[in-house]
Amino acid sequence: MNITYCENYDHMSQMAYDSIISDLKLKSGQLICTATGNSPTGVYEKLSALYKSNPEYFKAISIVKLDEWHGINANDPSSCETYIRHKILEPLHIPDDRFIAFKSDTDSPERECDRIQKEIAEKGPIDLCILGIGVNGHIGFNEPAESISAFCHVGELAKTSMRHQMVNDVKIKPRFGLTLGMADILHSKKIMLLITGAHKENITEQLLTKKITTHLPASLLWLHSNMECYIDSGSLKK
Repeated sequence: MNITYCENYDHMSQMAYDSIISDLKLKSGQLICTATGNSPTGVYEKLSALYKSNPEYFKAISIVKLDEWHGINANDPSSCETYIRHKILEPLHIPDDRFIAFKSDTDSPERECDRIQKEIAEKGPIDLCILGIGVNGHIGFNEPAESISAFCHVGELAKTSMRHQMVNDVKIKPRFGLTLGMADILHSKKIMLLITGAHKENITEQLLTKKITTHLPASLLWLHSNMECYIDSGSLKK
């Protein structure tokens, strides 16, 4: 894992953005897996700003949505779908035929996971997987547990995930999430982990011990050979 310590959130976003653009200049037709949440938002905003002057960088990229709350309508402001559309698809003018995404309100979540797995197998491998880390160390909705599913699956959400700010306004909190598995993530050619927020101090400290355990899913990222980690200094214990 190549770790870069950043002065602040904007510095972290800029460093990650520079890395992404460097790769896009070499290969424009990338399949990129995108996480939601505050951690990658600054990067997406910088990419959106670049589109206005250099749209050619994005004319061939495809997007894979990392995960989704189960049972929330795709048009709900709290859905990952809404976030991805507003922050990535619309600003970068990426059409639906270049977007692989879980349907959040499906009646058959297991079948939906099978569908996404087949699409990734057909269109992959993923060139770049952009990730954040949960306060409990989860990646996507791969939650801490005795064992972790390798591929796309329906995961029971940890209590900390059910309290995520994205679903603050949802009356009935989702209990499950649809997510890529850790094998899907680790099969990516390159992984980028963004860590920010004072509430991530403890989990960041645990991650940096380099001890690998399914009770801290993010620690499995130490196994990847092309792994970039950008850490906002606000996520480190003083």
